[in-house]
Amino acid sequence: MRLTGLILPLALATLTLPATAFAQTGGTYRVTEQQIVDRKAVFATVESVDVVSARARIGGTIGELRVDEGHAVAAGDILAVVVDDRIAPQIGAANGEVSALESQLAQARIDLTRAQDLFDRGIFPQARLDEARTGVSVLEGQLAAARQNRNVLVQQSRQGDVLAPASGRVLQVPVTSGSVVLPGEAVAMIASELYLLRLRLPERHARSIREGDAVMVDVSDLTGDVSPSGYIRQVYPQVEDGRVIADAVVEGLGSYFVGERVRVYVAVDERAAILVPARYLANRYGVDYARLQHADGSHSDIVVQRGLDSADGVEILGGLAAGDLLVQP
Repeated sequence: MRLTGLILPLALATLTLPATAFAQTGGTYRVTEQQIVDRKAVFATVESVDVVSARARIGGTIGELRVDEGHAVAAGDILAVVVDDRIAPQIGAANGEVSALESQLAQARIDLTRAQDLFDRGIFPQARLDEARTGVSVLEGQLAAARQNRNVLVQQSRQGDVLAPASGRVLQVPVTSGSVVLPGEAVAMIASELYLLRLRLPERHARSIREGDAVMVDVSDLTGDVSPSGYIRQVYPQVEDGRVIADAVVEGLGSYFVGERVRVYVAVDERAAILVPARYLANRYGVDYARLQHADGSHSDIVVQRGLDSADGVEILGGLAAGDLLVQP
């Protein structure tokens, strides 16, 4: 059905356009109906593939907080330092014990050397030499144990460094400097560097989407190098609040906020449509026109209702019918 009943001013504009507005440049196109993918527009949100927690390994006080929401971090970065006031005195006591044992061991080795010399000259009995050797061995064992205990305390103090478990951006920091935290408590939430679009479609489309299906992204309101297309990565097998949830992979989402809304078009069915190459359309005063060639060779310019653009052409929602012959305006 032709759009001859469009708003009267538009029709008048069609009739009064000067002939030079649509000068023929040659070439014709026969209008036909084609099967095209019917796409539904839905809003999707930018989500991180993984959100991980950076947790305190020991209990204590946040002595230093090095990150805030939005900061980019790399795996292994120190995000905060938890200080346990009980560890420092214990390390000091362990250092004192090690020093004392080192002094005792040094003296015991001097005594052993003297005892060996006296034994060699026949002055010292074997029992006294064995006693000196045993004393050195005992002190060596005690010193090794004291050093190991000190190393454990030092390592425990280093457990106060809260490390980033993965590279990404910090989403939340639920603590402040000076806060008291328990072992295992979350200090920061980190979104991994891999981002995707989470779609929520009406339940009736549950069986229409498949993993690997293409999606189109409306990038008109976005900045950066976001790809205008992507694909369905996963379709979740559960319906929530009458919606089917699916994840789509699109390149270039890393520079956007988690939770930001983006309009996408998802293929849900196929339908018959009229597609016309863009070169057979013209626009004047905000109105789209096509030039129709009649059987007697005459031409007339008609108003058309333009739909979405695609790689195959421009969809015409009204104004043309299958079999019409167009010339380039």
